Amino acid sequence: MEIFTKIAEWFNSTHIHQQVMEVDYIGLSSNPWFMVPFVLLLCYMLFKQRWKDLVITVIFVAVWWVSGTAYVDSLIVNGVVQMEKILPIVFGGAVVLGFVIYLLFGRSD
Repeated sequence: MEIFTKIAEWFNSTHIHQQVMEVDYIGLSSNPWFMVPFVLLLCYMLFKQRWKDLVITVIFVAVWWVSGTAYVDSLIVNGVVQMEKILPIVFGGAVVLGFVIYLLFGRSD
């Protein structure tokens, strides 16, 4: 169990969670150093007809967008998880995860 403690301490020391929560979405979407390579990647996937990769990228962006909504911010009130609000997210996440697993392992190119 000591290794898990060390991993948790390392994760906390990186402040990744805080950095993800403080992302400036508007600034990121107007930053050409991010948008040009991202749009080029999407265009490349369209050109090569990499539909599976394109769908997974869209799912990733959608999950990132949903994680910043007011609904997700209201999941924890006074340190208590609101079960009636978290269950749809858990079930939706399970469906999306199942779909991604199907895309990665269930189909052939």
